[in-house]
Amino acid sequence: MIGALTGRLAFKSPSQITLDVQGVGYEVFIPLSTFYSLPDVDQSASLRVHTHLREDAIQLFGFLTITEKDAFVLLTGISGIGPKLALSVLSTLSVTDLVSAIQAGDMEKLATVPGIGKKSAGRMVLELKDKVERLHAMPSATVHVTSDPSSRLHEDALSALVNLGYRAQEAKDIIKRITQSQSSPIPLKDLIRETLKELARG
Repeated sequence: MIGALTGRLAFKSPSQITLDVQGVGYEVFIPLSTFYSLPDVDQSASLRVHTHLREDAIQLFGFLTITEKDAFVLLTGISGIGPKLALSVLSTLSVTDLVSAIQAGDMEKLATVPGIGKKSAGRMVLELKDKVERLHAMPSATVHVTSDPSSRLHEDALSALVNLGYRAQEAKDIIKRITQSQSSPIPLKDLIRETLKELARG
């Protein structure tokens, strides 16, 4: 069972990375919260890893903090929430927001996550209300990517949102509108957050 990996970041995208560990490339799925804080390609990176065993595959899910990993494990323990949906939750809500929503029974906020309906949100509140106290969330690092060309910024934001389950054209239109309304380059994290707000409004 792989619990952690440290190596050279050979490839990164908003939904997965390839980590070169002594010549072996590990494909690791990640939430957006981890993507925001990754170093540049070819730099060293360390991830906490959850190994998910299926009948037909072994999948690795990576996180920069133990808090994210613990939240992921709690989420996947809920009936109907698999690893990909748990990543979607952590990509949409910070661990702090997730804990607050569960403790407050805020099912509307939980249901803003693509793939989480009112029933799933209800199960999250019911099953995790007494468990989330163990999650001592650390503030996530803010990473600015204003040096990226605008087209790359758009591609990364669109890729992240499509992976969360949103329609490509709808997300693309909102991304374009938000970036055009900015007088200065917008960091990727802020662009995705603002687009998510617009998409949640419908």
